[in-house]
Amino acid sequence: MHDDLEKMTEIVRDLFDDYDGPVTRELSARDVGQWDSLINVQLIVLVERTFGIRFSAREVAQFKNIGELLDIVKIKRGR
Repeated sequence: MHDDLEKMTEIVRDLFDDYDGPVTRELSARDVGQWDSLINVQLIVLVERTFGIRFSAREVAQFKNIGELLDIVKIKRGR
């Protein structure tokens, strides 16, 4: 899981160039001014490509922070 958080940190740093705070499991759109609906779509696409998975619309709608997104990634990857 630690490696997954490191990969997610790289994604967050690429997408949110104005955000320089910590990337933790608790990080959410409330914490990042740039995190709007368009960036959210880009985040999902990058996560799918990086981890080799696909999300359903329902799964995308249910995550509230990076930790919940990583939990879904873990389930999708069977780990």
